[in-house]
Amino acid sequence: MSRLDSFIRRLTAQKILLEDVTARLAGVEGPVLELGLGNGRTYDHIREILPDRDIYVFDRDLACHPSCIPDAEHMIFGEIRDTLAYCGPRIKGPAAFIHCDLGSGDPTMDLATSSWLSPLIDLHTAPGGYVLSGLPLDLPNFETLPKPEGIRPGRYHLYRKQG
Repeated sequence: MSRLDSFIRRLTAQKILLEDVTARLAGVEGPVLELGLGNGRTYDHIREILPDRDIYVFDRDLACHPSCIPDAEHMIFGEIRDTLAYCGPRIKGPAAFIHCDLGSGDPTMDLATSSWLSPLIDLHTAPGGYVLSGLPLDLPNFETLPKPEGIRPGRYHLYRKQG
């Protein structure tokens, strides 16, 4: 498969999964956390499909289209490992949904990221809240959910916090 085909499949899967989670969020209170702004496409889509939710975005750099820059209250700059650890007072409660697109493509780096990220995800997710991640996470307090048909196994990981 060409890299272009792989990219198209990845973005298609991401869109399907974001919309699937949105449909499940009824009754779960809390903001949305977008871990990794990147070029802003995912953030832009999330704010379109969840217009009534506060969306806090975490990244160390700003490299997105100007129309996709969150306001100062909702943009949290710095190393996500550090800022996510201490964001509780700023985000005003646990998240109903966390979207995490922090994979590097390097298996060792991704394993390291997953190891520090998993406990922070657990800390900041509301009971009944959802996590969509490009990396597999170690979340013992969560159930792994099946993905909609057509999403390649291992492409994304969908979790729901128990309790």
